[in-house]
Amino acid sequence: MPNIPSERLYDLAFLIARAMGSSETEARDVAEHLVAANLAGHDSHGIGMFPDYVRMLHAGLLVPNQTLELVADRGGVLVLDAKRGFGQAMAKEAMRRGIERAKQNGSVVVALRNSAHVGRIGHWAEQCCAAGMVSIHFVNVGDHDPLQAPYACSDARLGTNPFAVGVPGPDGKPLLLLDMATSAIAFGKARVARNKGVPVPEGVLIDEHGRPTTDPTIYVDTRKGALLAFGGHKGSGLAILCEVLGAAVTGGMTIAPHHARQDGIVNSMLSFVLDASAVGDPMQIARETLAVGDWIKASPPAPGFTEVLLPGEPEQRSRERRLAEGVPIDDKSLADILAAARSLGLSDAELDRALGR
Repeated sequence: MPNIPSERLYDLAFLIARAMGSSETEARDVAEHLVAANLAGHDSHGIGMFPDYVRMLHAGLLVPNQTLELVADRGGVLVLDAKRGFGQAMAKEAMRRGIERAKQNGSVVVALRNSAHVGRIGHWAEQCCAAGMVSIHFVNVGDHDPLQAPYACSDARLGTNPFAVGVPGPDGKPLLLLDMATSAIAFGKARVARNKGVPVPEGVLIDEHGRPTTDPTIYVDTRKGALLAFGGHKGSGLAILCEVLGAAVTGGMTIAPHHARQDGIVNSMLSFVLDASAVGDPMQIARETLAVGDWIKASPPAPGFTEVLLPGEPEQRSRERRLAEGVPIDDKSLADILAAARSLGLSDAELDRALGR
């Protein structure tokens, strides 16, 4: 498995996004987001998404250079429709508008609907943190067959329906960043495991008969089987609420079967953005947040653990390591990315130059 410098991954991602028809600005947004996901250790949401994006482009299910539509403005509520625009650009603009409004009003609710895949949700919490905003994000996944079996179900009924929360520090860096799928693992992590030829952990996947399995191959290749919700009935309940808050409340496409499924990826997201300075002294908020974290980390690690980590720490460590060492990309994932790029008319010479080889 080669390690590729992050700047080379960026060059490759930018080249592919431009070949998909994106403007330079949008291509930068897409490339920066995808590489940031890889650096954070979330390869499931990194440049390995390009084969799906290119497939969606060819099918007319992803629209480059789309303009975000303002559907409603109620002061404290913004309703925005992405019309299948490139999610990395659509969500960035939605959060920019939300941050601007929260600075004026103290808080805002942003309802973003009908976006092509918005990528790693933690990225949007980080964008809010950089502006001094606390944020909570509920996301649904529509337009394709369900992937997750809720508690007590033997087949898939929901998407992976991610959830994220960010709490900023005074320097704009997150003090805490929780970013997770409500399924036990994201679908992309099952895809990465399939590509590497390794099993998924026990307790995260069932086969088409509802029986536990650790082999991701059939599930990834045929969608037979399902990911399980994390945490039993508790994670399942959060997944259901992500579906309803993310899509039913925003006016987006839920996964209910009366919506036609075209094998795209459509995200709708309900975000609560709060200016930390509107509710208290940001420095005091930071001190108390750090005190809570220090109290938790001071616990002697449980058997089988060497240390206690807080939400966001694994991503930060991955980012530091991968910036220094490069990003590992398995051979199949890289081959799939390059094949998708060739379908856009890019030559091997252009791809090799982007990768510096």
